This record gives sequence, structure tokens and C-alpha cells, in this order.
Amino acid sequence: MTSTASVLAYLPSPPQGVWYLGPFALRAYALCIIVGIVVAIWWGDRRWVARGGQPGTVLDIAVWAVPFGLIGGRLYHVATDWQKYFGEGADPVDALKIWEGGLGIWGAVALGAVGAWIGCRRRGIPLPAFGDALAPAILLAQAIGRLGNWFNQELYGRETTLPWGLEIYERRNDAGQVAPGLVDGVSTGEVAFVVHPTFLYELLWNLGVVVLLVLVDRKFAIGHGRLFALYVAGYCAGRFWIELMRTDAATEIAGLRINTFTSAIVFVLAVAYIVLAPKGREEPATLNPASTETAPVTGTRAADTTGTSPSAGRVDDATSGESKGDNS
Repeated sequence: MTSTASVLAYLPSPPQGVWYLGPFALRAYALCIIVGIVVAIWWGDRRWVARGGQPGTVLDIAVWAVPFGLIGGRLYHVATDWQKYFGEGADPVDALKIWEGGLGIWGAVALGAVGAWIGCRRRGIPLPAFGDALAPAILLAQAIGRLGNWFNQELYGRETTLPWGLEIYERRNDAGQVAPGLVDGVSTGEVAFVVHPTFLYELLWNLGVVVLLVLVDRKFAIGHGRLFALYVAGYCAGRFWIELMRTDAATEIAGLRINTFTSAIVFVLAVAYIVLAPKGREEPATLNPASTETAPVTGTRAADTTGTSPSAGRVDDATSGESKGDNS
């Protein structure tokens, strides 16, 4: 029998993840995603400017990357958990209800990269350099987004008696349904079971990798997409062992969750890129195409009495210095 002291030490789940302001639903999951995106854009822009890029570039490219990423994340989730939406008794319309949770990070990164590539191409910016600047910020956004899973009472592991076990409550929704972790329900106060908070494990792992990325970026001249690849490899390493702990329903291959295979495959590809990619870091001029443009020459050109034309003036390039350090 579990002691009272242990029970009091368990981590509680929020009583609900949705609040209604009249006809409008305020969803914690969506708020966490939005906060993560805002933080990533803010910090990413600081890092981009510190590397020699122009302020505001990250926001301009995010206009392309974020929608692509959300669509990609949802497509991956639906494809890997298709039975939830297209299986017997399921409603395919639920596949469109992204606000109820369900984003696959690999789909989000893959399609988000396509959006970022479009934005970078329009600005004349090398995508690998942009990815290096944004890598820690993206992973920090993922960590913030994991809090949404806590409110939704999802992405948890097997049952445990450890002091940091997570209580999953029975919830009741407006339709009268009672079940553990109903997204739109309110807690009845009854604990259904206590589980490993794998969403929290991933959140903490992500924060650790964020610190690693910042330290590596400051200590070494790493560029050409290698820091972004290190982010991918670090995330996949953590996600691999966390997936082995999860017990929620998921598509499996040979008895293993499909996300376990994805983690392993993407990890190998990321490490291969780190080894094979060009070394060093891009020059500021490649990050800030505007710095290579020639400003209009003012003044008049004097007559050349010796048969040569002296220059009318000199245009100083304010951004042609060495790369700034990352102060973020």
C-alpha cells in the first residue's frame, strides 16, 4: 500500500485544460504553442543579429515557417495515429481539430524547414546558417509546448509509485462522459492512476540540450547547419528513450512505437550531417545580403587630366566587420 507521504509527493495534473469565455474556448495547449513560438522568434532574432544578420528577419521568415510547421506536425501525427481518426468508430473530422492536441515534431520540423527555405530564398539568406541561429530557440519552444501536454493529461508513461509520478484524474465533459484525461473535461477529483510524466522528462531533456547548444555555439566555430543538426541529434537521443517509456496508444512496428524508429533514423542522419558538413561559420556578409549592396555614390566626378578617373568617393560597409559573439 502506498504511504500517505508518497501520495502527497505525487505531481498533480491541472483540473482542466480548457476555459470558456462565453462562446470562446481558451485552450492551454494552444496557448503553450503560441508562447513557444513567440519566445523562439524573439530569441532567434537576437541570435541572428548577433551573428551578423538583419533585425526582423526571423519574424519575416517565421510567417512562412510557422504555418508550414503546424501543418506538417499535424500531418505526421494523423499519419502515425491514423486509427484514432480513421479507424472503426472514429470521426475523420477530428483530424482537423489541431486545438485538441496532436503535433508530430518531425513533421513540424520537416515541413517547417520547407517554409523557412521559401522565406530564406526570398531574402537571399542561406538556410543552414539560419537554422544554426534558430536551433536553441526552436528547442526551447518545444519545451514550452510540452506544458500543453500536461494540461491535456497526455503523453505519459507506465504506472509508477515514484514520488514524482503524475496523477491522471478522471474528467467529466459537458456531454456527461467521464474518462481519464478528457481534453475538454473538468476533473472529478478522483485519481485514475499515477504514471511517469514523460512529457516532463522530455521538457527537462530539451532544456538540457538547449544549454548544450548554446555552450557549443559559443566555444566552437560551428556553422553551415551543423548546430541545427546537433539540435536534431540531441532531441532524437532523448526522444528515443522517452518513447520506450510511453504507454499511450500509438502505431507500432514490430512491437515498437513508430516514433522510436523515427528517432533512431533521424538521429543517424543528423550525426552523418555533422560529420560531413563544411566546417567553420559563415561570414556576416552571407547572413546579411543588404551589406553587400553598393550605396549610391554622391557628389560629382572630377575631370581627370591625367587620363585616369579617380573615384568620386568611398562607401563604407557598416556590416563588414568580424562576426559578433552570441550575447543571448
